[in-house]
Amino acid sequence: MTTEAPKMSPLVFAINLLISTLFFPVLILWLGGNVRWVEGWIFSLWFVLMLSFNMIYLYVKDPALLTERTKAPGSDNQKAWDKYLLTFVYVIAILWLVILPLDAERFQWSPVFPLWLKIVGGIALIPSLYLIERTTMENTFLSTMVRIQSERKQQVISTGVYGFVRHPLYLGSSLMMIGAPLLLGSLYGLLITLVGLVALAVRINGEEKMLSEELEGYEEYKKKVTSRLIPFIW
Repeated sequence: MTTEAPKMSPLVFAINLLISTLFFPVLILWLGGNVRWVEGWIFSLWFVLMLSFNMIYLYVKDPALLTERTKAPGSDNQKAWDKYLLTFVYVIAILWLVILPLDAERFQWSPVFPLWLKIVGGIALIPSLYLIERTTMENTFLSTMVRIQSERKQQVISTGVYGFVRHPLYLGSSLMMIGAPLLLGSLYGLLITLVGLVALAVRINGEEKMLSEELEGYEEYKKKVTSRLIPFIW
């Protein structure tokens, strides 16, 4: 993997990791207004596991990707349209994360979800976690921005989870966006998820156009792996 980017100091990294992993459980349980909220704890711990694994893996194994993924929208040669779309996605993500506990636990705007539906949501988070972590490990070019990383000699990644669908990170994120509202019991969270999924589909189409036109070997990869996000469907 590409590891030429300088690492932040261990102390700074440890502080960032501690703040990041504490922030989300505190936020979710505080907004929910109930420290005994079981579903809130499950999702909080899932989020901490996902985030801490990614941060530790990138810091130790792939600091160049860590540097790439921490860049602000609009950096380098990010596609102009993606600057606005990515900002919109971030806003939607923050709104989603805030509405979930407010709806599901504090104010209980949504009707009570049956236990089996909450279990389905919890199960969906398992493959979601796997896909998010595997894409991080397998694709050193996994930027948050739609751009060609020519300075890092970007190339097509076609093995592992990328032999399943062309955008496995988006698939993992989609499962999270669906699974979490089901687990917590938030109808409004599902409505925000719908908006997020539409934005994700738009981004995939734009990213595919860029990769086909600008990344050598991507057209051949598309013939090998025909599904963008959902196997055998799309």
